This record gives sequence, structure tokens and C-alpha cells, in this order.
Amino acid sequence: MEDIRYKQRFENFEKSFLKLQDALDIVEPSDIEKAGIIQYFEISFELSWKLMKDYLLYLGYDVNSPRESIKRAFSIGLIENGEEWLNALIDRNLTVHTYDQEQADEIYKKIANVYYKLLQNLYNKFKDL
Repeated sequence: MEDIRYKQRFENFEKSFLKLQDALDIVEPSDIEKAGIIQYFEISFELSWKLMKDYLLYLGYDVNSPRESIKRAFSIGLIENGEEWLNALIDRNLTVHTYDQEQADEIYKKIANVYYKLLQNLYNKFKDL
């Protein structure tokens, strides 16, 4: 494989994403399992925006922050649902800096029902590149 940064980043994203996918297969996760799922989401999300950033840099776009990366990726059609990606960024920031059981349960539901699909679409797009 060529030494292209976004491809290396994808390998790390893939490992994390597949762990998240496995964790989401748990039918009725305990609070501890939910915490693990949130942690896998945090890691997968962090790697996802960095993957976008690296790919955008490869294409010649200059982006630096998660928000810039998401907006530019949306504008060129790399991702869909830009608003949901920005919501995922907000929730990822919440989970990293605070812990509240009610908030954790709410974010777990968003991961399972919305954010996982965003990450899955990105995974599928890069899997075929």
C-alpha cells in the first residue's frame, strides 16, 4: 500500500469502528457496557474526523478542526447528514468532559440509532477507496 496518511488513518479508524460495531451487538448492555460503547464511539469519532481531514488534505483542501473537516467533507459529498455529524461532535465533546448517567444513556441511544450509521457510511466509503 502506498504511504498515504489517510489510508493509514483508515486502518486505525477501521479497528475502532469494528470494536464499536461488536459492542453495539450487545442486546441489553449494562451501564458499564454502555460506558464502553460510548468510549468506542469517542475513539471512532475522533479518528473519523481525522480521517476526513487527512483525506481532504490529500485532495488539496486546508482544514484544521473537526468542525471544518465535517463541513468541508459534507460540502464535497464525502459525507451526508452534515448536521448529524455536527451533533455527534457536540455529544462527543460532552462525553469527554463530563459524566452524567442520564446524559450517558441519552448519548448511548444516539450512538446506537444515529451516530453509528454515520460512522458506518464513512467506513463503507473508505473501504471502497
